[in-house]
Amino acid sequence: MSSGSNSGGLMSSAGLVRYFDSEGRDAISIDPKTVLAFCILFGVFVQILSLTVA
Repeated sequence: MSSGSNSGGLMSSAGLVRYFDSEGRDAISIDPKTVLAFCILFGVFVQILSLTVA
């Protein structure tokens, strides 16, 4: 490999690191347990609906 070639690996990931590293103070924060509980309840609700309709 010549000393002048640049693979671009570090430069191409710099924007992603900057994006994921910043957190807004006014962003909505939801507890992961709340999201998991909502998904489980929604799945149970869909299963109940599919049993009553079919």
